[in-house]
Amino acid sequence: MTEISLNILDVAENSTRAGASLVSITVSADTKADRLTVVIEDDGCGMTEEQLARVTDPFFTTRTTRKVGLGVPFFKEAAELTGGSFAIQSKPGKGTSVTAVFVLSSIDRMPLGDISATIHNLVVYHPGTDFCYTYEYDGKSFTLDTRQFREILGDIPFDAPEVSSYIMDYLTENKLETDGGASL
Repeated sequence: MTEISLNILDVAENSTRAGASLVSITVSADTKADRLTVVIEDDGCGMTEEQLARVTDPFFTTRTTRKVGLGVPFFKEAAELTGGSFAIQSKPGKGTSVTAVFVLSSIDRMPLGDISATIHNLVVYHPGTDFCYTYEYDGKSFTLDTRQFREILGDIPFDAPEVSSYIMDYLTENKLETDGGASL
């Protein structure tokens, strides 16, 4: 994958396939510490110890439609290639937490990419899953929580054109306000 946001999309898609009702995604840039941290947590079915031990093996997948699972191994490699770190914690019936830490200044760090479009697509195309997305940049932050949107919108779906457009604008404008247009 060429962008960190695509890795986030892949892991979040795994969360929805694991039956998560809530997926929390935090993207946190700390330029003084030279770190970009991505945390994806879900309340899905979780993994057994055997699955957890093999999840970074590209020739292991729980999916029956293919014999390889490259998303998590690529995400791990991308973080570690920068001098960062990668960790997964999971408990059956409780959910999974994935943490990837990237060294911001590393020449080997791929760009964050269009994180606003990634979050927008997750929210709009997974109507049965709630997402809590937090974007932090040097101490400033904003959060999009679909549970709050649902309270306001009632039965109006996120894929309604006006709502979908509003969500994209909300993400784009708040990111710009938070990071001042910084390129990650």
